[in-house]
Amino acid sequence: MKEATPQTIYLKDYTPFGWQVDSVHLTFKLAPEATRVTSRIRFTPDPAAPAQDFFLHGEELTLIRAAVDGVAVTPEVTPEGLRCAVPNGPFLWEAEVEIAPASNTALEGLYMSNGMYCTQCEAEGFRKITYYPDRPDVMSVFTVRIEGAEPVKLSNGNPGASGDGFAEWHDPWPKPAYLFALVAGDLVNHPDSFTTMSGRQVELNIWVRPGDEGKCAWGMESLKKSMTWDEEVYGREYDLDIFNIVAVDDFNMGAMENKGLNVFNSSAVLASPETSTDANFERIEAIIAHEYFHNWTGNRITCRDWFQLCLKEGLTVFRDSQFTSDMRSAEVKRISDVIDLRARQFPEDQGPLSHPVRPESFQEINNFYTATVYEKGAEVIGMLKRLVGDEAYAKALDLYFARHDGQACTIEDWLRVFEDTTGRDLSQFKRWYSQSGTPHLKVAESYADGSYTLTFTQHTPPTPGQSDKAPQVLPIAVGLLNPNGDEVVPTTVLEMTEAEQSFTFEGLAAKPVPSILRGFSAPVVLDRSSSPEERAFLLAHDTDAFNRWEANRDLAREGLVAMITEGAAPDEAWLDGLQKVIADEALDPAFRALMMGGPSQSELAQVLHGRGITPDPEAIWTASETLRDAKARRWAGLLPRLADEAAVTAPFSPDAEQAGKRALGGAVLSLQTRIDGGAAAEAQFKAADNMTLQLTALSCLVSAGRDEAALGVFERQWSGDRLVMDKWFALQIAATTPDKAVERAEALTRHPAFDMKNPNRFRATLGGLAMHHAGFHRRDGAGYRLLADWLIRLDAVNPQTTARMCTVFQTWKRYDPDRQALIRAELERIAARPGLSRDVTEMVTRMLS
Repeated sequence: MKEATPQTIYLKDYTPFGWQVDSVHLTFKLAPEATRVTSRIRFTPDPAAPAQDFFLHGEELTLIRAAVDGVAVTPEVTPEGLRCAVPNGPFLWEAEVEIAPASNTALEGLYMSNGMYCTQCEAEGFRKITYYPDRPDVMSVFTVRIEGAEPVKLSNGNPGASGDGFAEWHDPWPKPAYLFALVAGDLVNHPDSFTTMSGRQVELNIWVRPGDEGKCAWGMESLKKSMTWDEEVYGREYDLDIFNIVAVDDFNMGAMENKGLNVFNSSAVLASPETSTDANFERIEAIIAHEYFHNWTGNRITCRDWFQLCLKEGLTVFRDSQFTSDMRSAEVKRISDVIDLRARQFPEDQGPLSHPVRPESFQEINNFYTATVYEKGAEVIGMLKRLVGDEAYAKALDLYFARHDGQACTIEDWLRVFEDTTGRDLSQFKRWYSQSGTPHLKVAESYADGSYTLTFTQHTPPTPGQSDKAPQVLPIAVGLLNPNGDEVVPTTVLEMTEAEQSFTFEGLAAKPVPSILRGFSAPVVLDRSSSPEERAFLLAHDTDAFNRWEANRDLAREGLVAMITEGAAPDEAWLDGLQKVIADEALDPAFRALMMGGPSQSELAQVLHGRGITPDPEAIWTASETLRDAKARRWAGLLPRLADEAAVTAPFSPDAEQAGKRALGGAVLSLQTRIDGGAAAEAQFKAADNMTLQLTALSCLVSAGRDEAALGVFERQWSGDRLVMDKWFALQIAATTPDKAVERAEALTRHPAFDMKNPNRFRATLGGLAMHHAGFHRRDGAGYRLLADWLIRLDAVNPQTTARMCTVFQTWKRYDPDRQALIRAELERIAARPGLSRDVTEMVTRMLS
């Protein structure tokens, strides 16, 4: 484990490696406690690089021998790697090391998951496999030989020779070490094939443990759709003879794009109607697409250094979002993305962990796999596309692929292809990569003699390390509606570049109602005072689905704030207006289901905090529950009709049409439960023939307090399915009341099926508690203490998962002094633990400071 020896690395200090790696040959002799790895690497001095010592990264390795050009050498070995004297010209480096995959609980490098060997090398896991220049700008061709008794042995690239006890693989495309992968174990494949646009046949496989073969069809369908879409939309063709996916039970992330051998968390690839919800199916479709799209935006063109992580991740998240929009509902996908952005990235931007999309420094790169790099990085790509237009975007991407194929690149390289294609100066736009924080956009309006003016003012609050912020380029999509609801100015993108800027629309017969920031055209906080009447008008008439949803969200939020701070009653006029929308059968059921929801309790806490009001989690929970009760009563006459409309009689399909109906049905059932005490939910639970219906019903029964028998039935039915049991763990906490959430979570940690070494199970249980806003922030601090106890235990086992879970404390300064003191005490207790990992040390230190 990387212990707490923080060393800050700066973007400005980048220096290229002093040697080129011409070829890499690796031989693995697999054994759980003593795997031998022999490397044969050909180096050539890079004349363009500055003079430097020959240093190879290596951690937790036992060096058996080393040689240069066949002559034994004795390098200087440190905990971080080794140094060695080498010739001035080309040379062959050889080394043999021993590692212990079975003891590697950190799940990076080569480790074992239930008897299967697998790897995770991004960001810096390869240095736990052998000595190597483990940095993304060092790219080479790899040949791998795997020796062992395991029946299936996989690595990157195309298969080579194989025989009794060995298999060889060769990857012809140069890649950095972080894209290396190896899997070996008792696996079975779900095979298929794909014909590329040039007529090449590609063998496809999803490899799983015996017994999981029946859960691969959706993953394979998603892969083939992704390959077709990338050819049709981006002109990108797959470039190897084979593409393999492996499902792994123990994995820190969702999946990894290793060249030709994608390793997936089982939860991100295995699916069946009986065991997976509609949300699971959509997530699998998106993640498989994301990792496949990395083949070009991440693999063929990679990052020069880890500061450029958003170059591959932001672009690929944007591409997978486009894909999902094309496969499903573009409007619902956009709303869902913004909900996620506001829930995860906005708090990050506004707290102690704030950092630019391209950070200037870091101590532990694993801590920068964040919503800012991924989701905000994708928003930046979307803004760029919106500014230059679809045609120019396509030309720029073609140039990017042609110019930089096989290279390790920077954000400057990325922006330059747009400048060269469009002739635009993007130096100001580049601030989106260098400035942290979320811009706030204020709006003023005036109307006279048919002329309507919108004046925008932008300001980005100070963030850690950045106080003065320069104006950024903001694409502001605006439409104008007449007082009768007709659209008089269709969506127009206004390009804002100044701190304050006005835009005027002429020739209007009456003062219009503006629809601002359509499609959430820029990731900003829109500060605009508008009346409830105007919001209700937009809810009824706006042609932009996102802003129609946003108007409803604003009304719900303001009503809840009034309930929390003033003791107001739910706004019945708004509920009546919303009822007309959700009753409209012409609208997408998935969109109507989203409209029936409301702001999260964490979002309400942030809104109150932003207005100088200390949020009370208990009061927020009470107001949210009161509003849900009011919806159930107000819409009682409509709910049966909606339930009938949402019923699916056709055989199960995870497609958007059926999933939308089930989403609407789930929203209806949640409200019906508040009326009938769970009678309808109990009937659905007993009759359910798919996991979406069964889990929705179980959640309603838990919330109604009728869960004891149903939870037992569910556990007995699904105790043999690890992924379904993750749902069982998480649901019990999410649906319970705040006063019982901590005790429920604590009891589940004593359940025989709880395993803190499995990231999925840990996140389902302790992450589930952290997501229960009122339960986690219980006044006595029990939630904080329980989570801190387990984070301290987990850090010794898996620092990456621990560090990411620590982020639940990042909003601690929102709350009252008593809660702040309780959280600070737990952060200090974590920080004081002897031998704390570097990952967690950085996160806790940043939050405390």
